[in-house]
Amino acid sequence: MKLKALATAAVGAVAFVFGATPQGDFGFAQVHAQAEGVRPDVGKHLKDAAALIKSGKYKEALAAVKDAEGVPGRNATENYSIEAMRLAAASGASDADTMAHSFDALKATGKLGSADQLRDIESIAGTYLRNKEYAKALTWSQRYFKEGGTSATMKEVQSQAQFYSGDMTAIIKDTSEEINADEKAGRTPPQAKLNLLLNAAIRAKDGAAEGQALDKLLSYYPSKDLWASVLGRVQQKQSFSDRFALDIYRLRLATGNLKDANDYMEMAQLSVQAGFPDEGKKILDKGFAAGVLGQGAEGARHKRLQDLIVKKVAEAKAAAATAEQDAHNAKDGNALVTLGLAYAFRGDAAKGVKLVQEGNEKGGLKHPEDGKLYLGLAQFLAGDTAKAQATWRGVKGTDGVTDIARLLGIYSRSNKQF
Repeated sequence: MKLKALATAAVGAVAFVFGATPQGDFGFAQVHAQAEGVRPDVGKHLKDAAALIKSGKYKEALAAVKDAEGVPGRNATENYSIEAMRLAAASGASDADTMAHSFDALKATGKLGSADQLRDIESIAGTYLRNKEYAKALTWSQRYFKEGGTSATMKEVQSQAQFYSGDMTAIIKDTSEEINADEKAGRTPPQAKLNLLLNAAIRAKDGAAEGQALDKLLSYYPSKDLWASVLGRVQQKQSFSDRFALDIYRLRLATGNLKDANDYMEMAQLSVQAGFPDEGKKILDKGFAAGVLGQGAEGARHKRLQDLIVKKVAEAKAAAATAEQDAHNAKDGNALVTLGLAYAFRGDAAKGVKLVQEGNEKGGLKHPEDGKLYLGLAQFLAGDTAKAQATWRGVKGTDGVTDIARLLGIYSRSNKQF
């Protein structure tokens, strides 16, 4: 935010009175000896004030304005000139209350143009924010937009003022609307705006808004650390079922968040136990290729597990026809779903999708929503991301299945494969 620029913007009213040209923050290239309608006794002090402003001596400039105010019998033009100069000096001195008082006095004359009014309100709001007077900064930023202002910088001022004033509800509402407007217009929402929504949601304990912010951050600004944070949050939910531990590992592996050899070993074993030896082999292969496995005192153990899984892969292939027949003969579709996903990990994803679909249609699944989840996963492994995303959007549940489906959908938007 350009808060300093807001707080020290040249005040047009001074130029109006003295014919001055803004130079830098508050310097003036020239100040006429006397503005029309301003007597020499008043003009002298105002010239002094303008010179002090130009030199950056704002408090001294305010004192000079006070001297001008002390001249008796002032006329309307002199009063206007005094308030205009005071506003300029007060802005340089970061005296927001004095700025606000002078602005209201100037506006009451009817001589301050609308553009100058907006600029001055912007400066006042920015100064209050810089001074950490958040309630007043919020009041003046709201006044700015009520007066027709459209500055994007002022939107940031307003959001910051809302945040530090504790008005989380307003931030969530306003920021969500801005994000939706960006997306509707085909623009990528700024990361700062999404972070603001996230922080406000956390402070307000608004789980829905927090989830929305995290999902959009993952969609537009994915990173290894953000994925780690989101996956950790999901696992910490009291309602999250342990049966999705392997799915969490899948996303951790895909986003570069497996930490060490134990993670690779644990994930591979879970995969084999779930009926996916080919996936288990790929996991270990990646661990060995990365130099995480096969090293140190545990290297031999890693190799033994790899050999065991290679054997499991061969056994699964040899028994494939029997396993498929048994799955079709089963009274429910559970085995078909598992076998179909196993085919997808083996590299025959088209057949895998067909078998998972048959399992869902056959019914009797222990966890029907899991069947949809893994149909989407098989479709994704088959390269049909659009169908996978549509399938995942239809997954419902409160035990973690919806979270996994949503995160897989987000991952698939920017990645073609695991």
